[in-house]
Parts: sequence; C-alpha cells; structure tokens
Amino acid sequence: MPTLKEIAQHAGVSISTVSRVLNNDLSRHFSEETKVKIRNAAKELGYDPSDSVKSAGRRSTSSPETKQRKIGCIVAVPQNKYNHPYFSPILEGIEQQLDELGHRLTFVSTVKELQGEEEMRRRIRESGLDGFIIVEGIAPEMYQSIKEMVPAVVGIDISDLTVPVVSYDRVQAAKSAVRHLISQGHQRIAFIGGTGLTGDLDREKRYRGYRYALQEAGLEVDARLVVNAGWDVDVSYARMADLLAGQEIELPTAVFAASDMLAISAMRAVTEQGLRIPEDIAFVGLDNIELSQYTSPPLSTIHIPKSEIGRMAAKILIDELEGKHPLPFKAFMPFQLLIRASSEFTRTNGE
Repeated sequence: MPTLKEIAQHAGVSISTVSRVLNNDLSRHFSEETKVKIRNAAKELGYDPSDSVKSAGRRSTSSPETKQRKIGCIVAVPQNKYNHPYFSPILEGIEQQLDELGHRLTFVSTVKELQGEEEMRRRIRESGLDGFIIVEGIAPEMYQSIKEMVPAVVGIDISDLTVPVVSYDRVQAAKSAVRHLISQGHQRIAFIGGTGLTGDLDREKRYRGYRYALQEAGLEVDARLVVNAGWDVDVSYARMADLLAGQEIELPTAVFAASDMLAISAMRAVTEQGLRIPEDIAFVGLDNIELSQYTSPPLSTIHIPKSEIGRMAAKILIDELEGKHPLPFKAFMPFQLLIRASSEFTRTNGE
C-alpha cells in the first residue's frame, strides 16, 4: 500500500493535508479541488484504508490481544517548507513501520497547523489516539497536554527522561564534521545554524559540538564567524553574503552548517562572489538530505539515518503500548561522515 508521503508527492500537497483529507478531518477547510486531487492520487496509487485493518485482523488470528492502534504525530517545524527534506523520511519511516505492524498513522501535523493547544486537544479527543510520536521539541504546555491525554508517547530528538526517545548524538556528529575540516588544515571555520526552544545558541547541541571541536584543537571561537540563521535558508544565504562582503575581518576558509539546507544556500552566496569551493571556502553540512549529493560540488555531510529513526520510534511506541518497556530509555542511532568534493581539499601552511 502506498504511503502518505507518496500520495502527497503525487498530488502535490503536504503529508498532513493528505492525512486530514483521507481521515475526513473537518478541523481545517480544504477546497473540493484539493480533496478530489488527493482522493484521485490515492486511488491511482492503489491506496485502500481498509488494508491496514485487514492486516491487523490477520495478525489477530495468531495473537488475539493484538488490535490496530491509532497513532498521531506532531512535527516541530519552524519553517515547514525548508525542513521537509529532513523530516519527510522520518515520517515515511514511521508510517511504513506502523503499517507493517498492522497499525495506523491517524494524522500528521505541525505545531503551526494545530493552531494552538486547544485545537490540538480537540483533535486528540476526536481521534481517540492510542499513542503519539513527537518529532523534536514543542512548547512545554502543549507537550504536557499530549502526555496527559495519550496513553503512550515516544519522542524523536526531544529532552524528556520520562518517555522513550530516539535520537542521534548531535554534539558528536557536529564534532566529527568540524574535526574533518581541522584535519584538512582549516583554522578559521564558520558556523551556520539556529537555536532550539530556549532561543540560546550556546545550548544548541550542534553549535556545542562545533565549539568543542575547535577548543580541543586549541582554536578560538570567533564570534564574528558564528551565524544564527534561525534555520532559515534565506537568512543563511544573506548572512553568508554579508560576511563575504565585509572588509573588517579575515574570511573563513571553511564553514560547518548545522543542516544541509543552510549549507546549500550559503554555498550559493560563495560561488556568486567568484570564490571556489573547496579551494577558497570548504563546506560540510549535516543531515545528508537527498539533494546534498547533487550540489556543485557535491556537499560533504553527516549522514543521519532518518527513515530508520522513524521506524525505530514507531516500533518502540507499539512495544510501549504492549507493556514491553517497563522503564524509559534513550536510543542513539549511528551517524556517518560522508566526505565529498565540497571539503576534499587540504590546506597547507594556513593558505
């Protein structure tokens, strides 16, 4: 059976829109044209909402206690359109794993789409959810409401010691990227990223990894080379252009960007100034989104197993509902440095 992501791509809409239309969610108004487009796409791809019910029924013959669970998912995306390359594979992994286990992803939403805590509470009540997967941190009040209303919660990259969490070590991932640049002879390394819920860059794990790697190499952090782009690709591009146009500081010879999308927009600013990548300024991103291998030159990055993270979270949630985890835990997924042409250049004598 096709996934919500595949239907969304076929219809040219978001995953959450597909989820709402196919589940007859009346909390948001969609035009009749959009509804018809989604239903036609689902039909063309062979989507049958009863398939998961039948699948659960087949499983129940061997295990009478098994029932189909209704699962919800909320994604904390500040700029939804920019982050889909990272979050979509996670959502796809969640949906695929639930489907294979005979359960159903009832709805997917972003914090912004929920339009506040009251709307979220209403939707949870109406959906009769058994479990919830939270992808990255959301406002404490909204998070507490979810925990009060839903029997089981699993987080992806959230900070809570009372629920199971699936994550990767963001500090170490960032350190590995910066250590690679240092090993290539770079000493003036810029950082582009954003903050989390706290709004404090010093507490953001990827920035901390950047800072720790420099400190371990005996290098100073130059605050003028630290760019808080707020996870916005337009800001990343503009701030990189400003940095290159400035006359008061020595330019960086390398950039570590806390996401591939931020790296890609900053790379454009560099090439527009007639500078070469990696000879003048090298780049390493983080995420390994699909587009990163097609940039010019291909972007070095940290591979994060996004689909596997989603699958793991879904499996843990179902196990949690079945009482298989007596205590909360944190599962770290592996990451891998992928060296491509954007950083494959060794500087000598600081040149």
